[in-house]
Amino acid sequence: MAERSFAKEVEQLKIGAGQEFRGEGILAITKALLQCGVSYVGGYQGAPISHLMDVLADAEEIMSDLGVHLEASASEAAACATLAASVHYPVRGAVAWKSTVGTNVASDALANLASGGVKGGALIIVGEDYGEGSSIMQERSHSFAMKSQVWLLDPRPNLESIVKAVEDGFDLSEATNTPVMLEVRIRSCHVHGRFIAKDNQRPKMTMAEALENPQRDTARIVLPPASFMHEHEKVKARWPKAVEFIKTRKLNEHFGPADGKVGIICQGGMFNGVVRALQRLGLADLYGRSDVPIHCLNVTYPLIDDEIVAFCAGKDAVLIVEEGQPEHIEQAVGAMLYKAGGTVKLEGKGMLPMAGEYTGTVMLQGFTDFLRAYAPELLPDQERAPNAPDARAELPDLNGKVPMRPPGFCTGCPERPIFAAMKMVEQDLGMHHIAADIGCHLFSSMPPFNLGATTMGYGLGPASASAFNVKAKKRPISVMGDGGFWHNGLATSVGNAVFNQQDGVILVVDNYYSAATGGQDILSSRATNKSRSTKHPITEAVRGVGVKWVRQIDRTYDVGKMRDTLTEALTTTETGPKVIVASSECMLNRQRREKPLVAAAIKDGKRTVKPRFGVDEDVCTGDHACIRLSGCPSLSVKTLDDPLRDDPVAAIDSSCVGCGNCGEVAEAAVLCPSFYQADIVHNPRGLETRLARWRGRVIGWLQRRRDARRLVFAR
Repeated sequence: MAERSFAKEVEQLKIGAGQEFRGEGILAITKALLQCGVSYVGGYQGAPISHLMDVLADAEEIMSDLGVHLEASASEAAACATLAASVHYPVRGAVAWKSTVGTNVASDALANLASGGVKGGALIIVGEDYGEGSSIMQERSHSFAMKSQVWLLDPRPNLESIVKAVEDGFDLSEATNTPVMLEVRIRSCHVHGRFIAKDNQRPKMTMAEALENPQRDTARIVLPPASFMHEHEKVKARWPKAVEFIKTRKLNEHFGPADGKVGIICQGGMFNGVVRALQRLGLADLYGRSDVPIHCLNVTYPLIDDEIVAFCAGKDAVLIVEEGQPEHIEQAVGAMLYKAGGTVKLEGKGMLPMAGEYTGTVMLQGFTDFLRAYAPELLPDQERAPNAPDARAELPDLNGKVPMRPPGFCTGCPERPIFAAMKMVEQDLGMHHIAADIGCHLFSSMPPFNLGATTMGYGLGPASASAFNVKAKKRPISVMGDGGFWHNGLATSVGNAVFNQQDGVILVVDNYYSAATGGQDILSSRATNKSRSTKHPITEAVRGVGVKWVRQIDRTYDVGKMRDTLTEALTTTETGPKVIVASSECMLNRQRREKPLVAAAIKDGKRTVKPRFGVDEDVCTGDHACIRLSGCPSLSVKTLDDPLRDDPVAAIDSSCVGCGNCGEVAEAAVLCPSFYQADIVHNPRGLETRLARWRGRVIGWLQRRRDARRLVFAR
C-alpha cells in the first residue's frame, strides 16, 4: 500500500493534443513519457521521486493499453540493467531512482550501458536528493554523468520545461547513441503548474515485438576489443553529436538583456531561486524577466564552450550558481575561459558557499555581495556601498535554548518494542557491536535507544559486521529491514554470512512494506497485489541460502518474547549465522489502511471498537520505564495536584493508536499495573448503552464518596 494514491490524478494522462494538463511535476513527467512513445518504464522507489514510481504504478492500466511495460525493479541496479533493452532494439525506455545512493548501486550497469551505447532512447530520471530536506549523505549525481560519459539534463523547475526536457532527452539519446540523465530535485518533482498536452503515442516497437525479432551487434557488447573502441567512440563521435544537438535545439536558455557588465550562469534547477533572489533586489519580476543577463544551463553535462565563452565576452564578472560540491561546472568554465583568453572575473564558491543547499536567503546574500563588488549601481541605494550596514536579519543563537528534535519512530511503530527488548538484553548481557542499516530502524541510533554503530548501505548491515567474524565472548548483532533484505541483503549480507560461517546475529525487521520509501509492496508483503507476486516469507528465503538457526516472531509488541529470542541467539552454543525475523505491520500504513474502513463502518452505523490506553495516576509510581524503553511520542509526564506526590507520573495523549507497546515494555522491564486499556465503542448496542449508564452512576457515586472522605490541605 503506497503512501499516496494517484488513482484520480492519473486520469489526466489520457488527455489529448491541445488540452491543458494541470498537476505536479511527477505527473507531468509521466505524461511526457507517454507522449514520447516510451516502450518500457522501470525504477526503484526512493525519495524524492518515490511518488513518481507510485504514479507509474497507478497508471499501469493506462500504460498497458498503450503497449507500455512497467517493471517494478528490485533495486537501482536492476532498473538500470533494464535499459539493456535499448542497446540493440529501437525501443525507448525510462527508469527512475534516487540520486547518488541509487546511482551508486546502479553504477556497474550504468558503466556498461554507457560504454556500449544505445540504439533506442534511454532516459534515467534521477531524483537529486540534496539539501536540508534530504535523508542521505550529501553528494551530487553530476560526478556519475562525468565518469560514465552520459549527458545530464537539469531543466528549469516548471512543467513546460520538464516535459520538454523529457522529449529532448529521448531525442538526444537517440541522436548520440548515449543514455541521458534527467535530474529533478524535490521542488521539481512536486511543483504544480500547467502545459498544453500532446497525444499519447503507442511505442514504435513494443517489447513483445522486440522479443519476437531478436537483434544483436557484437560491437555493442562490452568485451575486448569492442570495449577499447567505446572510449574513442564517446569522444570522437558521441560527444560532438551531443554538442551539435544541444546547440541546434538551443537547450540552454538566455534570459535578461543581451549584454551587461555582469552575468549569472546557473543550473536549470536553480533558475527559480535565482530569479526570486533577483526579484527581492528589484532586478527581476515574477515572470522571470531579469535586468541581469542569465545563462541557464538546462544541460549541465556536456557544457558548450562556445555558448559560455560568448556569454562571458565583454563582462567584468560572472557568477556561477552551482549547488553542491565539488564545483565541477565552475572548474570547467574557468578552464574554457582560460583557453579562450578571457579576462572576465569568475566567481562562484566564495561568494556562495561551497556546500549546503542554495536557499533563497543564501542566494540573496551571495548576489548582494557579488553586485556590491562588481555592479553596485544595480543595487538599491541602501545596498550599494561596500561598507553599507548589513540589512540581513541577525538570527539569534538558539543552541541550548531549543531542544534537539532528532528523527524518531512513529506513534505505535512496531519497531520500538524490538529495540526496547534489545536494551533489556544489553542490561543483562552487556553492550554488543550493533551494525545498523538504511531504513526506519536506523532511528534506533537516536535517544532513547542509542543503539547502532554504523550504517553502510541498503541491506548491508550484516555485511558491515563481517569483519567481526572472529572468536570472542560476544557476538555481533546486525539489523536490516525487509526492504533492504530484498534489495541487497539476501545475497550480499545473509548469503555472505552463510558462506563465511559468520557466528553473528542478524535481525530482519519485517513491517510488510518498503516502509521508509513510502509503503510500497515487496516480495514478503502480506497484502494481495493484483499485479505483483507477494507473500513470500523471509524465513524461507534465508533457509534457502543455508541458514540453519532461524526464528520467526509474528508480533513484535511481545517485548518479553523479543527479549528472550535475542538472548537465545546471543548465548546459544550453535554456530553459524542466526537470523531472527521480527514481523508486525507498519503502523503508519496500517492506519492508512484501516482508518477509511473504520470511518465508513461508523458512518454506516456498524459497531466498531477502538482501543486506547491510559495510565492510572493513582497507581503510577513515576518509574517511567514505559517512556525510557519505548520513547513513544504519545507518552509524556504530568504533575499531580496531590502535594504528597511531587514526582510527575506518566500520561498518554490523544495521539495514542492503541498498540499497547508502553504497557508491554513496562511489564517486561518492571511489573507495572498502572496501564489500562479502554475500548471506545461506536454505535453500541442497546444493552451496552444501558450497562455504560449503570457503570457511570456507580463510578460517580464511588468518586463522590471518596472525595467526601479525602483529607484536604489548605494552601
